[in-house]
Amino acid sequence: MSRQRVLLLGANGQLGTEFSSLLHDQYELQAFTRAEADFSQPEQVRKIVAQMKPAIILNAAAYTAVDRAESETELAFLVNARTPQVLAEEAARYGGLLVHYSTDYVFDGSKNAPWVEADATGPLNVYGASKLAGEQAIAAQGGSYLIFRTSWVFAPHGKNFLLTILRLARERDQLTIVADQKGAPTTALAIARATEQVLAALGDRGAGSTPSGVYHMTCSGETTWHGFAQAIVDEAAGTLEGKRPQVLPIPGSQYPTAARRPSNSVLDNGKLLSGYGVRLPHWRDALREAVSKL
Repeated sequence: MSRQRVLLLGANGQLGTEFSSLLHDQYELQAFTRAEADFSQPEQVRKIVAQMKPAIILNAAAYTAVDRAESETELAFLVNARTPQVLAEEAARYGGLLVHYSTDYVFDGSKNAPWVEADATGPLNVYGASKLAGEQAIAAQGGSYLIFRTSWVFAPHGKNFLLTILRLARERDQLTIVADQKGAPTTALAIARATEQVLAALGDRGAGSTPSGVYHMTCSGETTWHGFAQAIVDEAAGTLEGKRPQVLPIPGSQYPTAARRPSNSVLDNGKLLSGYGVRLPHWRDALREAVSKL
């Protein structure tokens, strides 16, 4: 049986790096880096998709500079909304499946419980607004799509909170970290594995399955940025060359940023579990695995 052709976009990012190794054996994987498929050039990306006509498009590319997006609004919307719309247009035209990743920042943080997919959105910043616009543009094209909202993504490679905290922990005796914003730290590897499980489930259901919908896909459990930083220092103690900085909690008001962040962006993953039987690990377990690879 021939392998399905999968087009991976953003192959050199945190998520794309995990997909590149994870899916290589099961699929006919065609991977494009951000330089090779430039999301600030939608028509260039359209040509790649039109030529390949993959069974599955995995969009691991995004504009993720949350604070810089406040001053680069046009670029954020181009990368996070317009080009994903182009992907959805092409997928709908020839009958492919688009798998796209969105964010917890589509919500305003006001809910006192984990957010479910049906909750009203209300992004507080340009980044969240651009990702929400991407979701809406994809859904409007009428093709088959899966949108996975995730949160606080990190990996033992790339640029992320884990690696930033480890660098600061080696340089400083004291770290002050925001303690009044909560979410679920999620590794790129956990997302890639969960996506692989969903694709396998779709394969088992046969060619007649044409799924479309939004699902939350994060590690289980929750913490604050302060709790996440403390856990990183604890888990990585053996890699810090004897350094053990204090990790002190501060309110977000003491760490002003260009973009507002939601106070609660914990996502409920029940729909993913009931629909596909997929459950991601607890964030502490995912963190432990990531640190072990450093």
